[in-house]
Amino acid sequence: MKLKALLLTLLCALAAKPIQAQVNMQVFYDFGSDRKFATMTLEMFKADKWGTNYFFIDHDFNYSHHDSNEKNSYAPGGTYLEISRCLNFWQHTKLAPLSLHVEYDGGITKSYPINSAWLAGLDYFLHDKDFQNTLNLKLMYKKIHKTTSKVPLQFTGVWTCKDIFGLKGLTFDGFADIWFEDHTFDKGTPEEKTKHTIFISEPQLWYNVGRHFGCDNLNVGTEIELSNNFGSTLGFKCRPCLGVKWVF
Repeated sequence: MKLKALLLTLLCALAAKPIQAQVNMQVFYDFGSDRKFATMTLEMFKADKWGTNYFFIDHDFNYSHHDSNEKNSYAPGGTYLEISRCLNFWQHTKLAPLSLHVEYDGGITKSYPINSAWLAGLDYFLHDKDFQNTLNLKLMYKKIHKTTSKVPLQFTGVWTCKDIFGLKGLTFDGFADIWFEDHTFDKGTPEEKTKHTIFISEPQLWYNVGRHFGCDNLNVGTEIELSNNFGSTLGFKCRPCLGVKWVF
């Protein structure tokens, strides 16, 4: 689960003074028919006078999915990381919403490595006057290790909408990625197919339930992973999740 929503919630800091690092931990249970396991995500965002740093690390507790003889289904079976830097040396000019973006993605599972990817491009930040609603649009060159692509680009959108429907503490956020690579499914079988466009989106809905008993750190919510030709799954897939988030 690539949970980038924290980035958008805090990007308003680009036009303000540096802030403390913001860290949260999310634990989701994935009810997808091919999943049915938990994922823990550690996420960090920090702004400074030259831009922003962001990373997340996912741990999938799905060891038994990779080894049918393993009875301990709660052991970690895969880890995925994204780390990025937005560079902005012109925060007090008319070009302040535009940043340079560099990123590394990669990971590993018990069964196979997740090919490393390097990205570089532009990030454009939009917001309303009180930063309740924000949107980041990114256009990046993407190079995936040991993978070919006729169009080596990725388009990303990340959004946050706070206090939606007038309900304080209710936040709708998420991201959508679309990129291009030559991705082969069922390789070496009669059903072998190669697709060239990959899509994934993870909209989330969080409610700050802790605010009712003096614990603003605690949130409960849901995520729905919507994907097409993503990972090992050919075609469209919808995977609903329920989870909790603790903001440190």
